Amino acid sequence: MSEFLQTVKENLVFLLVSGAIALALFLLAALSERFLLQKRKLPHTKRLTIIAMCSAVAVVLHILDFPLPFLAPEFYKVDFSELPALLCAFYCGPSAGIACEALKIILKLLLKGTSTAFVGDFANFVIGCSLVLPAAAIYHIKKTKASAVWGLAAGTAVMTVFGSIFNGVYLLPKFSQLYGLPLDAIVGMGAGINGSIHSVSTLVIFAVAPLNFLKATVVSILTLLLYKRIQKPLFGKIAL
Repeated sequence: MSEFLQTVKENLVFLLVSGAIALALFLLAALSERFLLQKRKLPHTKRLTIIAMCSAVAVVLHILDFPLPFLAPEFYKVDFSELPALLCAFYCGPSAGIACEALKIILKLLLKGTSTAFVGDFANFVIGCSLVLPAAAIYHIKKTKASAVWGLAAGTAVMTVFGSIFNGVYLLPKFSQLYGLPLDAIVGMGAGINGSIHSVSTLVIFAVAPLNFLKATVVSILTLLLYKRIQKPLFGKIAL
């Protein structure tokens, strides 16, 4: 009974921490729109429609995730669901991108459930936001192609550094705790791919960081290539 209560407590703590971080991200996005960004009036209905549309595309891309077994353990999977979230954030603002990321995860859980004790889903949301939020905030300060490039470069850097540190400090230990897989076993999976991996920190440096960098770079390039081309037919106005 005590073991059951301990499990319940651990899950509740994880949910509370997840909720607090999600709320902090929404507040940060809202503050950036209020104090830093150009004012832009967008009809509420149109904004909701764009968020819903981008979320629907994002959840499909998220479900179509795939591992890169030559780079990281197979429970680390790559998807390009940040692409529609970035397109949404570039048009509607950072808070819309964060909302798109959140809806994507909710829809994915409803459609597919979780295979990582919800830790992977939470990781996808937070680390995805670490790309979307700075990229959209910088772009909206001055809407030019140069600012889009700088924003995406900053987002890639934040996602690579923050995502890797967050994995090592919180996500991997929490995954080990909730999923019941010892950290040594997780490190061992990495060691089977790269002989330089022998600890959590080296797993983060040689597997997680390159994976985050690769994903952020591909998504950023696709965003630059697609945004101007799809904005007029989908959103109604060219901005880049």
